[in-house]
Amino acid sequence: MTDDRKLVSRALKGDRKAFEMLVRKYEQPLTSYLGRMTGEREAALDFAQEIFLKVYCSLDSYSPAYKFSTWLFKIASNHMIDHWRKKKIATISLDQPVGDEDDDLLPQVADPGPSVVRKFELAEIRRKIERALETVPETLRELFVLRHVNEFSYEEIAEIKSLPVGTVKNRVFQAKELLRKRMEAA
Repeated sequence: MTDDRKLVSRALKGDRKAFEMLVRKYEQPLTSYLGRMTGEREAALDFAQEIFLKVYCSLDSYSPAYKFSTWLFKIASNHMIDHWRKKKIATISLDQPVGDEDDDLLPQVADPGPSVVRKFELAEIRRKIERALETVPETLRELFVLRHVNEFSYEEIAEIKSLPVGTVKNRVFQAKELLRKRMEAA
């Protein structure tokens, strides 16, 4: 696959196809991340468009010393922080039990392999995990999603969030523990 830095360089010279290749490469992982952070597929798609527009307008500030994916997700993370600040999300008690009343549809990833029964079982497990994940505080959830869904290294997450690596590791562990407890209680 073409190196991201070369694509950025070509895009800066006016090559629209190069930027389109970057969008196609990162559209699914970014939308997946945003979907898990918002819990709303339509909002995730809207945010992805906004973020790619920000990225396009800021391409000249991208430093090839860093991975493009890290820079992209840093912009996405900041976009979500701005969204949450504007929305003033209510906090949730860590002691509050997880309710089964939330029947919101969540983005699903197609899996052509398993049987219909297995697909149903996996979908049910996924819904339970998604519901449990929604109860994890945003700051911990975001780091968990970056690590275990988007598969960023601890170092990359630390760079995206401007946090020490040890703090990232600790918070990812806290998120996993909260998620495990929620799943055991479900």
